[in-house]
Amino acid sequence: MSAVLSIEPMTETDVDWIVDAEPRLHAFPWTRGNFIDSLQAGYACWSMRRDGVPVAYAVMLLVLDEAHLLNISVCEAAQRQRIATTLLGHLFDQARRCGATQMFLEVRPSNEAALTLYRHQAFQAVGRRKHYYPALAGEREDAIVMRRDL
Repeated sequence: MSAVLSIEPMTETDVDWIVDAEPRLHAFPWTRGNFIDSLQAGYACWSMRRDGVPVAYAVMLLVLDEAHLLNISVCEAAQRQRIATTLLGHLFDQARRCGATQMFLEVRPSNEAALTLYRHQAFQAVGRRKHYYPALAGEREDAIVMRRDL
């Protein structure tokens, strides 16, 4: 029997499990406030479940003809199972429905798994933001800015 995947708009109730997952997925996790602010600002926030169990989430900002992927995360037990690819496909569809013709994101150069995913999804590097991300020991890490047509 195959798993049932569902992607639903994120709610404040989802923020509990998301904030619990964030520190395990990111060295510099988003806070509860970041997610609540995103919901209240009307950003496109999604949560994904497999057989009713939370497995992934995403936050996307839509402005005019642009979508900006701010956060996409897959829980450890669901990684490398095409969950992120499925969720990205949903985001592409939603962005197009809202009139977006392109999507942007920033990614750490050290995040090889994310870079591989984005390249497979036709994102191309279009720039670099120097010292964009916090890093260990008070250092800063650049961000690669990536873009794809929708």
